Amino acid sequence: MQQRAQTPSARAGPQSRARSFATLAVGFGLLQGLGACVLNDRLDPALEVPKNYRAPHLRSEAALPPLEWWRGFRSAELTDLMEQASAANFDIAAAVARIVQADAQARIAGAALLPSINATASAQRSKSSQAVFGGASGASGGGSGGSGGSSVGGGGGGARTLYTAALNASYQLDFWGKVRAQIRAADYSALASRFDREVVALSTLVTVADTYFLVLEGQDRLRVARENLTSSERILKLIQDRFNNGTASALEVAQQASLTAIVRASIPPLVEQVQQNTATLALLVGRAPENLAVRGGSLYRLGIPRVSPGLPSELLTQRPDIREAELKLASADANVYAARAAFLPSIQLTGQAGFESAALRTLFGPGAVFYTVAASLTQPIFQGGLLLGQLDLQKGAREELLQDYRKTVISAFTDVERALVAVQQTTRQEALQRQAVAESRKAFELSEERLRAGTIDLTTVLQAEQTFFQQEDTLAQVRFARLQAIVSLFQALGGGWFLDREPVVRPLDVGPNSKS
Repeated sequence: MQQRAQTPSARAGPQSRARSFATLAVGFGLLQGLGACVLNDRLDPALEVPKNYRAPHLRSEAALPPLEWWRGFRSAELTDLMEQASAANFDIAAAVARIVQADAQARIAGAALLPSINATASAQRSKSSQAVFGGASGASGGGSGGSGGSSVGGGGGGARTLYTAALNASYQLDFWGKVRAQIRAADYSALASRFDREVVALSTLVTVADTYFLVLEGQDRLRVARENLTSSERILKLIQDRFNNGTASALEVAQQASLTAIVRASIPPLVEQVQQNTATLALLVGRAPENLAVRGGSLYRLGIPRVSPGLPSELLTQRPDIREAELKLASADANVYAARAAFLPSIQLTGQAGFESAALRTLFGPGAVFYTVAASLTQPIFQGGLLLGQLDLQKGAREELLQDYRKTVISAFTDVERALVAVQQTTRQEALQRQAVAESRKAFELSEERLRAGTIDLTTVLQAEQTFFQQEDTLAQVRFARLQAIVSLFQALGGGWFLDREPVVRPLDVGPNSKS
């Protein structure tokens, strides 16, 4: 049986092999030192975190944001809408699908760290050219070349058959941590997709709350408008009776009729607002508008949650958009590491083992076994600027995400400051507006009494009536603004807080041996 030729390294003695291994060890040591120089690149987010918020704090007995923060408004219907949105909102479902994609990308990246094994089987029939092998066969003494139909080796132009069954394996040593950096980048992206889902969910639930409050505001304003219309029509009838008795002029009748028409015209837009916002709620909870009925009620029946903003440093671990930006930055940092590692040599191990025979019946016999083992080292020398361009691309992406991260953090502090101010001022405004409504109601009632007694002119009554109507309508809008400010504060704080939540990654620590 023909044996495969031995390579020079296989024929070398133990001393030669020892020198070879020593040379390789020294070479790898030098390459590792070179790699440390090439891969050394530190990232500093350089963030300034304030110790406290400038805006006045809420009452000291206020609690940190609970996970189901909307329950603080004490509305069973709002809670039901929130649960429906969490389960059926299309944007949240799309964010969950992005998590599945990111997890799949992480698994794809992780496959590069494992060996690749393939099974192959082949049957090959070939015939060599007589013009190539004929002379050699004749010179060796005879026509034996024509009778080698099942021969594997040798010259001649006879047909030959070769059967092969083998396993092929290849494995790339991740000596510089390039593959591990790519895996970490994919893992960070997968984690970021989970916080993206939290961002989408928080935004959706905030929109549900705001839209529901808009429905209630529209119902309150509609109720006020209808009550005012009743009052205006009552005064109009009184003036018409006086006109019929000759104690009021046609001008006074026209003035009151004009005010009554204005109040009546304000009702259709309010009905439209309620219906349109109800349809928007249906979309947010994933239902057709005709399948969602909102009972509503009044903004004044809702509870007022009291929440503490905590410390600015705590916000970094609670806002999902900050966590997402942090993880995206860490992923980009890992990609820069991988792009730098691409400049260094790659080491590939390959192997093949199986059976090879000229006859199918002897394919799996003991004499048909063969194997090959090889190792190769590839050092990029000239790639036409490809590797440098890829490195610059990843560094540019990292710089962009670094600025996004900084902006997200500062924006979070700004959102909390603005929300705290809004809550404080709208609370004060509502108290003052209630006082204005009470005073204007008193003035309107007194003017109506004097009108019946005939001791006051109609102009004064009209002014008191119009002022009272406006103040009542404004109170409903101020109440909505206060509730919206509270919802904005919950959103600025990142929704409900996980009190034991810790950072999942440090953007500076993304090397191949780092720990997350």
